[in-house]
Amino acid sequence: MNNYSKSDRFILFTNKILLCGIVVVVLFPLLYVLLASLLEPNVLLSKGLSFNSSDWTLEGYRKIFEDGSIVRGFINSMLYSAGFTIVTVTVCILAGYSLSSDELVGKRFIMIFFLVTMFFNGGLIPTYLVIKNLGMLNTVWAIIIPNAINVWFIILSRTYFKSIPNELKEAARIDGASEFKIFLKVVFPLSKPIIFVIALYAFIGQWNSYFDAMIYLEDRDLYPLQLVLRSILIQNEVQPGMIGDQQAAAELQRISEMIKYSSIVLASLPLIIMYPFFQKYFEKGVMVGSLK
Repeated sequence: MNNYSKSDRFILFTNKILLCGIVVVVLFPLLYVLLASLLEPNVLLSKGLSFNSSDWTLEGYRKIFEDGSIVRGFINSMLYSAGFTIVTVTVCILAGYSLSSDELVGKRFIMIFFLVTMFFNGGLIPTYLVIKNLGMLNTVWAIIIPNAINVWFIILSRTYFKSIPNELKEAARIDGASEFKIFLKVVFPLSKPIIFVIALYAFIGQWNSYFDAMIYLEDRDLYPLQLVLRSILIQNEVQPGMIGDQQAAAELQRISEMIKYSSIVLASLPLIIMYPFFQKYFEKGVMVGSLK
């Protein structure tokens, strides 16, 4: 700090203040929802947030695990997100590696074809008819397959692969390695940053998605967690298994409020747990192509 001028110190101090403000803005809603999920709804409405342990309860979480719809939705979302991530990473990485090769015939036409699909698509009704004619309605594949190919991910992976020195691949070719072996033994081990970034984006996007499931799924047992939460948060629907038959409307409202906050916390946990493990790859991956 002694080597900095007054203007530099002022800018650094201002940046620290702004960053602290951003951290508070981001953390406050998270802490509010977490504490609200542990409080009695009556206490939350009358006194606001309370740090008195006597006002806390785990009844909301107990109701969630007693009811099958939210647990089943959580498991479905994990399966959909994991399957979608595996398919997306596999397809986009292979496509990006192929397009990064100077020997690929017609790669300019292929890239233009891909880029056009970023701005134009068939629309909801034609897409629905295609999925229906393929027999994927009300199946897991209707959630995983249609959006698995992401042109932006292909462009990111292509840019990353072009940054890998050609000398490594040429040395492998001299040793007699095939193109597939070059990718598997030379390129793939060096591609962890872009693989993890694409995997993180794909998992988060699918985890937070509910629209495709709302359009293509009819069986409630196949609903992902976000669609179950939509029923609870927006339509204010609470499953009969969460309450007793003899409870009054006020008790129903109380339990509904508890389940809302507890469900939000449950839905956020996988992403919060994942991010620290992906963070070391995230910064390098998202900067792919920035210098170019």
